[in-house]
Amino acid sequence: MSFKVAIVGATGNVGHEMLDILAERAFPVSEVVALASSRSIGTEVSFGDRTLKVKALEHYDFSDTDICLMSAGGAVSKEWSPKIGAQGCVVIDNSSTWRMHPDVPLVVPEVNAAAAAGFTKMNIIANPNCSTAQLVVALKPLHDRFGVKRVVVSTYQSVSGAGKEAMDELFNQTRAVFAAGEVQVKKFPKRISFNVIPHIDVFMEDGYTKEEWKMMAETKKILDPKIKLTATCVRVPVFIGHSESVNIECEKPITADEAREVLRTAPGILVIDKHEPGGYITPHEAAGEDATYISRIREDATVENGLAFWCVSDNLRKGAALNAVQIAEVLINRKLIQPRKKAA
Repeated sequence: MSFKVAIVGATGNVGHEMLDILAERAFPVSEVVALASSRSIGTEVSFGDRTLKVKALEHYDFSDTDICLMSAGGAVSKEWSPKIGAQGCVVIDNSSTWRMHPDVPLVVPEVNAAAAAGFTKMNIIANPNCSTAQLVVALKPLHDRFGVKRVVVSTYQSVSGAGKEAMDELFNQTRAVFAAGEVQVKKFPKRISFNVIPHIDVFMEDGYTKEEWKMMAETKKILDPKIKLTATCVRVPVFIGHSESVNIECEKPITADEAREVLRTAPGILVIDKHEPGGYITPHEAAGEDATYISRIREDATVENGLAFWCVSDNLRKGAALNAVQIAEVLINRKLIQPRKKAA
């Protein structure tokens, strides 16, 4: 069986990754269609060894398309995902628009693949926030074994999470610093080059930012509503790869060795944890990789049943494009969808 797949937002960072990952994983496609806004008509994007010409979303008929990978931002998703779903095409959406909707499953395949079956109410499945995705992959096996009850996480998020303009801003500001030129601030509220910004997304009434709220709410929906989580989300001058410092309290006693053993056998995780210089993973090494990397595993003696660890992942891949493709694979492998167009 092969499936017709459309990528909405094919010219963006995540869209490019989606196309690459579909090709890398030999996803069973009969056809791949690259879609974007009308101003991108005719732009060429790569899919494996093929080149696709971008078509306009607003003129595309989804009636014979099986899966739509949507990564064009919240406003586009809010307007188009229900329309696409109504045509019988399953939308896997990367924006925050549908994540907390009660009729839309929020899925990380290593954590709650079975939830994908709930897509039928709206034909939409939501991809979690990039920082949430890697966190719940790490928490799931620990929660199953030790019962995670509280999480304190500080993120170190790369600029690619804010799009291509943000990556350009880091590059241009860094170049300006070395050339003694003017450092221009456009995309971020403060300079990002050689700096860190403790502010991602908008501020809410309680003082948390929307990004921090997403991590709290999404972790509860994906993993366990009883887990208490507090987050501080920080933008750092890294191009690709989100890092997280995670502290957990568990119901049951937990040792660093036990945690290491559990994490080493968990899906989607690679443990790199040597007590020596360089014996850990940084975002530079994680860029372009599929795994969620765990390092610096150690017991926290200041609380009962406490553990601390360092978590790194490529935010464009596991945090977005890879997770979306994995959800599509779940739909196929669990026979939740069938090709709508019979092969010739």
